[in-house]
Amino acid sequence: MSAHSRPKRPVSGVVVPEAARWHGRLAARVIALLARLLASSLRWHWTDHSFFNDTGTEQRAIFAIWHNRLALSLILYHRHVARCGSGRRLAALVSASRDGGLLARVLELFDVVGIRGSSSRRGAPALRELVSAASGGCDLAVTPDGPRGPRYEPQAGVISLAQITQLPIVPVSFRLGWKRTLRSWDRFQIPIPFSRCEVVFGEPIWVPRQTDEAGREQSRLLLKERLMAMTHD
Repeated sequence: MSAHSRPKRPVSGVVVPEAARWHGRLAARVIALLARLLASSLRWHWTDHSFFNDTGTEQRAIFAIWHNRLALSLILYHRHVARCGSGRRLAALVSASRDGGLLARVLELFDVVGIRGSSSRRGAPALRELVSAASGGCDLAVTPDGPRGPRYEPQAGVISLAQITQLPIVPVSFRLGWKRTLRSWDRFQIPIPFSRCEVVFGEPIWVPRQTDEAGREQSRLLLKERLMAMTHD
């Protein structure tokens, strides 16, 4: 992350998330439009081992998807989860950096609440805001290996979030027939139009409220195991 994209830190030490500037807001509109057009061209195949095949379910969840599969994450939610009820809404964790400001604006265009923070910056306030969003009836979304990796290695934050909110973690992944893979730390995947997209919603992971440190680590390893079983690059 460059010095220009770091979140502002006032003298008080409080990190202020950076908002997208005018060109970032314009770019966000273009990204949202392209994402919708691209999604309409894909050939979708869905496998659900959670509870979202039941369109009447009111169960909320924490969705965990690898950072390199963010390109379709909002589309997955709207196509598969939001159909379970008109009152559903998603809150997603986004970096407090300027790059995160662009993504936060994209989230707004999909009617998703962007909560700014990460494990290294503004982590505690972001956790409180996620918990508050869950209390308000939102589903939550996190990239367990984001925002800086290592790739395919879940961090402990998602487990703590599940323990506090008592929402199940639903691992989510997809496999693309045709894609472009970027040379970024996460090997970010961009679908090619008209590709086949095989989406998997995995079996939920519940973290009991009284879980100790050893139990949290066991849950983290279980999340990694289930996500990796669904991950085909």
